[in-house]
Amino acid sequence: MTSIYYVGLDVHKKSISYCAKTEDGRIVQEGEVAATRAALSAWAEHLPGPWIGALEATLFTGWIYDHLQPYAQQLKVAHPVLLKAIAASKKKNDRVDARKISDLVRVDLLPECYLAPRPLRELRRVLRYRNLVVRQAVRMKNKIAGLLLETGTPHHKEKLHGRRYFQELLGSLEGVPDSVVELLRLTRCSWEAFHRMEQKLIAGLCQDPELTERVARLRTIPGVGQITALTWALEVGEPQRFATVGQAVSYCGLCSAQRESGGHSQRGPLSKQRNKHLQSILIEAAKLAPRWSPSLAELYARELQRGNRNRATLAVARKRVAYLLAVDRSGKAFESRAPAERAAA
Repeated sequence: MTSIYYVGLDVHKKSISYCAKTEDGRIVQEGEVAATRAALSAWAEHLPGPWIGALEATLFTGWIYDHLQPYAQQLKVAHPVLLKAIAASKKKNDRVDARKISDLVRVDLLPECYLAPRPLRELRRVLRYRNLVVRQAVRMKNKIAGLLLETGTPHHKEKLHGRRYFQELLGSLEGVPDSVVELLRLTRCSWEAFHRMEQKLIAGLCQDPELTERVARLRTIPGVGQITALTWALEVGEPQRFATVGQAVSYCGLCSAQRESGGHSQRGPLSKQRNKHLQSILIEAAKLAPRWSPSLAELYARELQRGNRNRATLAVARKRVAYLLAVDRSGKAFESRAPAERAAA
């Protein structure tokens, strides 16, 4: 029978420490390899036999996983927070970390985390870059308003970023230094460039037929727009990985951390172990959702009676997660239940 080797990889920017063990825990190979595709290929081809490997989730994990996956029988990605809790020790270095990861794979105790398929990760990278562009565009818009406030220039706040109004405003400036006028022009040009860039990135995402179909289905939910649907689809990846709505809510960072000991339970603030991109979009969208959905408006009003506006917003966001997950998993458009059907259920 062919022996299986268990390989632990401690990944860094320039180098990767590795440790290969047999099923009984004997070390057969360990060392360090350069974090380049050529070096990894040469290393993988000289392993003594078929192997199962694991590496910690980091910024560099994606390309290493994609490159080594064809060489391995199975390649796993470890959850960094849970891995620290399991493998915590007094002595810590790259060699020890690689050995511990190898042992966790060998005894099947590795805390795995989800790694989206490569095509999905590429689309997600574009969406996150779009979010960066939007933040920069907002900074430019705020800078325009700030320059006008610094020089005491009266302006119409709602019309400020309209092209015609802005040009008329520049032509009517009096007593404003020439440097400020030039800065206003440069900032306006930067904002327009970022705006065009955002439109181009969104148009590129919409060219993927499978993603476009999925987004169209999610947008049948009242109040779910294009960006919310895109963010859900690309950040969640495969909705079937969530067995319950509670798991999806936790992944989105819409529930508080829980600490329970000796029969005493305590709830803390929102957990930091979440998808921050999805959390911010869902919370912002939940503030507007009651305008589009009577059921969500009723939910918001009921929670607001308890005296906490933030809790009401979170309750709406959690309900929308339930809607998004149901539509995404079923592959069908959203259908609201009639009051009689809701009561019968």
